[in-house]
Amino acid sequence: MSKKIVLFGAGRIGRSFIGQLFGSAGYELVFVDVSRSLVDLLNLHRQYRVVIKSDAGDKTIWVRNVRAVHFTDSGTVSEEVAGADIASVSVGRQGLPALMPVFAQAISRRREKHGDRPLDVILAENMRNADDYFRRKVKPFLPEEFPVDDLLGLVETSIGKMVPIMTREDMEEDPLCIFAEPYCELIVSGPAFKNRIPGIDNLAPKDNIKAWVDRKLFIHNLGHASAAYLGYQFDDRLVYIHQALGLAEVSEATRQTMLQSAEILVSLHPGDFSLGQIRGHIDDLLSRFSNRSLGDTLFRVGCDLYRKLGPEDRFTLPVQAAIRMGKPFDLVLRAMIAGISFRATDPEGKYFPPDEKFFRESEKGTRRVLTEISGLPADKLEKIL
Repeated sequence: MSKKIVLFGAGRIGRSFIGQLFGSAGYELVFVDVSRSLVDLLNLHRQYRVVIKSDAGDKTIWVRNVRAVHFTDSGTVSEEVAGADIASVSVGRQGLPALMPVFAQAISRRREKHGDRPLDVILAENMRNADDYFRRKVKPFLPEEFPVDDLLGLVETSIGKMVPIMTREDMEEDPLCIFAEPYCELIVSGPAFKNRIPGIDNLAPKDNIKAWVDRKLFIHNLGHASAAYLGYQFDDRLVYIHQALGLAEVSEATRQTMLQSAEILVSLHPGDFSLGQIRGHIDDLLSRFSNRSLGDTLFRVGCDLYRKLGPEDRFTLPVQAAIRMGKPFDLVLRAMIAGISFRATDPEGKYFPPDEKFFRESEKGTRRVLTEISGLPADKLEKIL
């Protein structure tokens, strides 16, 4: 009998990444999702395609042994979780609050049926301290005596997989099909597991997941957004990230920005990374960002400026760390400043709606944005601005 994983969220990460990994390892996949049509299609076909997009050509992976349950069917969700070997969550930060009462009911039912049998939950949310957040938010919905720390292995992750854009035509042709890039390593917190870590391909347990989450933020997220902001600054007619990185000036400026952030990262986590390792990672990322088949646009990568230039995200956190450690951060700051002037639009010529408020705020000056929106100390910016 195959093992079973219950996957909360049948979206891009749930299907193209977590589902693909565990499905390829022979697990039965039970998706829980809010989309009635998606649930019905998964139950009708019991399989879906993941199309791996690369400049060398497309490759199709079939993910089989699939079922689905609608999110509102809490009784069935509880029974599925009660019999699960492992679970995952990839519903997005906005979806997590609604998940908590359903999840609490499910693990309470699991305890009723199986006693103190722990459940490991892979938190595929690209959030810093996702484990602490989940623990704090689920506790109010559980009995006071429920031993959360004993029965839940809250496994933080670093999600480095990029999911290509799908056109409306792609989705209408096969609503279950999902595109993915070739990269498929799932970095997880090894010590967080309560049960034996699943021995499946491309699952990469790490001792200090916080360092690897920072690596994703300081290098991958920062580099991707830098390519968009510096590319737009160089030529505001550019549409795709691969076009921006095809320009030597933009590619080198992006690389140097990532390297400066790498110096900060290695100083912050000296026992986890070497500069040589991170340099190799940067070169690999720039190659992946340049994958034309991803169809990634400057707009998609750069929009949502309040978040991406905010106090807990990819630029501000490296700058704050650099300030604490006395490290240079001028290149990172210049990429941030390029972001303040970022005005790329979607294919219909529209801005990301919340960014329009950001544009109005940015008219009050770069220093104001950096200090009041990004939360950087004004006195540390004097020599650079």
